[in-house]
Amino acid sequence: MPTRPVSRGLSRGPLPWLLAAAGGLAQAASLALPGSGRPLWWLQILSLALLARVLLAAPRTPRGGWRAAGLGWLFATSWLAGTFWWLFISMHTYGGLAAPLAALAVLALAAFLGSYYAAACGCFWALAPVRRAPAAILFAALWLLAELARGQWWTGFPWGAGGYAHGGGPLAVLARSVGVYGIGFAAAVLAMALAQGRLADLRRARCWAGAALVLLAWAGLAWQREAAVSDVQRDAGAPLSLALLQGNIAQDEKFQSGSGVPQALAWYGEQLRTASAQLVVAPETAIPLLPGQLMPGYLQGIARRYGSGDQALLLGIPLGSLEKGYTNSVMGFAPGLGAPYRYDKHHLVPFGEFIPPLFKWFTELMNIPLGDFARGAVGQPSLAFAGQRLAPNICYEDLFGEELAVRFRDPAQAPTILVNVSNIGWFGDSVAIDQHLAISRMRALEFERPMVRATNTGATAVIDHRGATIALLAPHTRGVLLAQVQGRAGAATPYAWWAGHLGLAPLWLLGLAVALLAWGRRARRT
Repeated sequence: MPTRPVSRGLSRGPLPWLLAAAGGLAQAASLALPGSGRPLWWLQILSLALLARVLLAAPRTPRGGWRAAGLGWLFATSWLAGTFWWLFISMHTYGGLAAPLAALAVLALAAFLGSYYAAACGCFWALAPVRRAPAAILFAALWLLAELARGQWWTGFPWGAGGYAHGGGPLAVLARSVGVYGIGFAAAVLAMALAQGRLADLRRARCWAGAALVLLAWAGLAWQREAAVSDVQRDAGAPLSLALLQGNIAQDEKFQSGSGVPQALAWYGEQLRTASAQLVVAPETAIPLLPGQLMPGYLQGIARRYGSGDQALLLGIPLGSLEKGYTNSVMGFAPGLGAPYRYDKHHLVPFGEFIPPLFKWFTELMNIPLGDFARGAVGQPSLAFAGQRLAPNICYEDLFGEELAVRFRDPAQAPTILVNVSNIGWFGDSVAIDQHLAISRMRALEFERPMVRATNTGATAVIDHRGATIALLAPHTRGVLLAQVQGRAGAATPYAWWAGHLGLAPLWLLGLAVALLAWGRRARRT
């Protein structure tokens, strides 16, 4: 373990536990600051550095490893519960689950996912070398493995990964190369280096030389990104005019036949008849009924409206039947299509869109009008329209960049515009809206493609290929966002290439290789 002077309060007593809990809550706030919704990249690094500092102070006793694991678990549980606390709203307010049970369920999920980070911190205590730079790399590698496990095991729930705080910070230049998890790795290196620092280091030439090298590397990456955006990629066709629909249908009425359903059919039907933009997008389950349940001629009229002329429509609607299975889908209508375009959601939400084994009893406690859906394939085709290839994704599918990357395997069919349709009205007027916007911004940075978002309650927005939000509709209002989007074509980013072909395997191998190297060196020393 790296050595440095340690105050007695950080190695025993309640202070390190209080700091770990506070650091976790600060980590949650860094992703989308309550009140403003802004991500704070520097707070993400500082809060993780606080955890690193108390880990370094963990005593070298037989119980020290358990103490380090416990500190990591407390940090992660506080961070994750503070990040997705709004699940309580979906389960209690809209699902009818008793408040104590809903709160316990959120805490249990955070505690379970926090166990990955507990294991990472315990392993760091056991394996960390004395030298500071290798120790920082080991900490980042173990943290990376915990993030990957959370994002992929048990269907994956990577919401709130630390890298999402850096969509507008200096580490954003890494997105096109290593993605959000790679950014998280770099942030963890910086956090541990900060925790290891001493005031005396400021008098050492080696410290300033290292800082200069980091700044030089950052400048090179920034220049390389600008060069790629300017020279390797190009505009695809002319800009498209957009009409992004936000119905703001109350979630507790959305599937009610006497209120939300007729409201949705009337309002969306009117907007679809009168919209003049080239591309119209309606959110997830904007039409809350199956086609066979709609009044005669409703969907047919929409198909005729967009089947000729110079407009296209992407419409969220459930599809399927009891015999073939139901899907959470997007239908597309455009001139020249022999049949409507169809995209079926692949990455389904546990408990909302499918029931995990042994958990049917839990879903029966709630009154949520969704059940088991069938999965669509990974890498479904895009909708070709007006020189663009429009690639839909539904709700939290944009969390899984490695799955979106599959669409970039064939350069000739790679998306020029990403389109997210969502309904997170389940989570009320909460920070979930701002967090989801940050997720979409990161996908735009990773793929250097614009992301268009149409949602029920927000954030309905247009994000350009540099990750900047260029148009935004006020959340929790009923309205139409009129804007333009410029599609992008050309060579895929390095991240899109390797993630599309290899998934997240390179990052897993990096984390495991560093951990195994540290374990081997530790074994030789003992």
